[in-house]
Amino acid sequence: MKIVLAQHFGLCFGVRDAIAQAEHLAQEGPLTILGELVHNPLVQEHLRQKGIGAGSLDARQADSQQVMITAHGASDKQRRRWRAAGFAVSDGTCPLVRNAHEQLERLVATGYFPVVIGQRGHVEVRGLTEDFPEAAIVLQEEDVAKLPPRDRYGVISQTTQPIEGVRRLVDEIRRLHSTAEVRFVDTVCQPTKNRQSALRELIAHAEVIVVVGGRHSNNTRQLVRLCETRGRQAIHIERAEELDASDFERVTTVGVTAGTSTLPETVDAVMARLEEISRLQERERQ
Repeated sequence: MKIVLAQHFGLCFGVRDAIAQAEHLAQEGPLTILGELVHNPLVQEHLRQKGIGAGSLDARQADSQQVMITAHGASDKQRRRWRAAGFAVSDGTCPLVRNAHEQLERLVATGYFPVVIGQRGHVEVRGLTEDFPEAAIVLQEEDVAKLPPRDRYGVISQTTQPIEGVRRLVDEIRRLHSTAEVRFVDTVCQPTKNRQSALRELIAHAEVIVVVGGRHSNNTRQLVRLCETRGRQAIHIERAEELDASDFERVTTVGVTAGTSTLPETVDAVMARLEEISRLQERERQ
C-alpha cells in the first residue's frame, strides 16, 4: 500500500506560537487557559502535563491570577471584563484571527453593516461578533436570505472556512442585494487555503484519505467535508491508535492530511501505523 502525505498539512504557525507562549508563561507561574487553546485533545493532554489549567472564557473566576486567551481569540468586551476583575490577561490569539477582528472593526467604522461567514457558536465567531451585537452570521444560502436590508454590507469570514464556499456566499449576498454595496475582505487564513488545495491534489491520487485532527476542529472537519464532496472516503482520526487495518484491505494508495492544530508527532505516529498496516498486508499476500 502506497502512503502519500499531503504537501501542506498539520500544525500552523499560529497554533505553534500559542503553544510555545503557554509553555513559557507556565514556567513563570500558574496559568489558566480560558477555553481550549486549540481544538485538539492531544494538545490539551500536552498542556495538562505541563501543569497548565483549563478554564472558561465566560467564567467569573480562574484558578490562577495569570490567564490566557486561546488561539481562537476573544472579544475586547471579554478582555476588558477579565482585566477589570484583576486578572493578568495574556493573548494567544492567532495573528490571522486578530487580522479578521481588525478588518471587521474597520468595516463597521466606515459604515458597513457587519456580516461574518462562519459557524454560529464557534469560539472564533463569538469573539468576532461579541463587540458588534448587530452583526449577522451566515453559513448557508438560507442565512443570506435572512439578512436585513442595508445599503452597505461589509463581509469577512471565520479564518478556517473553505474559501470556495465563502466566495459562493459573497456572490449570493451580491445577487440578493443587487442595489447594495457589498465589500468583501478575505480573512480565510493561508494555512487553511494551503491545506485545502493540497488535499484536492491528494484526492486525485489516493482512494482513501486519512484526516488527522480534533473532532471539534472546524478546519479539520472542513478537510473531511472536502473529501466527501469529491467522492473520496475520509477516515477522521485524532490519534494513530484509532486506525483499523481492516479499513485498508483493498486500498492501494492512501493519502494523509492533518488539520492546523495537529501536532507533528501525531502525524508521525499515523504514518508509522499505516506503514505497519502496509507491511502486514504484504506478509498476508506472501
